[in-house]
Amino acid sequence: MACNNTRPCPCTVDCPRHGICCACVAHHRDHEGGIPGCFFSKEGEATWDRSLENLARDRGILPSGEN
Repeated sequence: MACNNTRPCPCTVDCPRHGICCACVAHHRDHEGGIPGCFFSKEGEATWDRSLENLARDRGILPSGEN
């Protein structure tokens, strides 16, 4: 499958996949674990907490400070 999508990315890590969403997601799935920084808002990504709980807080699914 071709991976040619690009978009502005809030992730602060400078890597060869920056802004190439499908390559970034595949890399995290296969190597890194955790949620890619591009799934977060700029503020959420800046916490460097790539957990599912932090993503839920960042997206307003969980109240701040709740697990």
